[in-house]
Amino acid sequence: MATHHVPEPRPATNLADHISLYCAAYGTSAEGLDSLYEDQALLVPRPGHPVTGTERLAAHRHMISMGTALEAQARHTYVVDDIALLIVDWTMKGTAPDGQDFHYQGTAADVARKGQDGRWRYVIDNPFGTAAL
Repeated sequence: MATHHVPEPRPATNLADHISLYCAAYGTSAEGLDSLYEDQALLVPRPGHPVTGTERLAAHRHMISMGTALEAQARHTYVVDDIALLIVDWTMKGTAPDGQDFHYQGTAADVARKGQDGRWRYVIDNPFGTAAL
């Protein structure tokens, strides 16, 4: 039986496409999602608990295991040279493995940087940017 391979996403060259590309990558693989980050980038999967490296990849695996789509839209985007601050409203809805419906939403405070290859990648991804600790 042939397996279907979904190619890893390539980071966006246009900052306006970065969020939609991230949402599309959310349903692929943790590795694909992680390819949209700089190597040393920081992710905050829970308020007050930043992770990098293999812990970031594990957090991506956990998020993808929820089996739901991610919807997100930029509220504000501020750019200076090759650095961008993104304020992003996001929503996840679905059914947990135990059959319980869930609905998560928040406003992220994210920082992206344009690399030498002209592609944008996350440096800091804080989905709970406005949450109290």
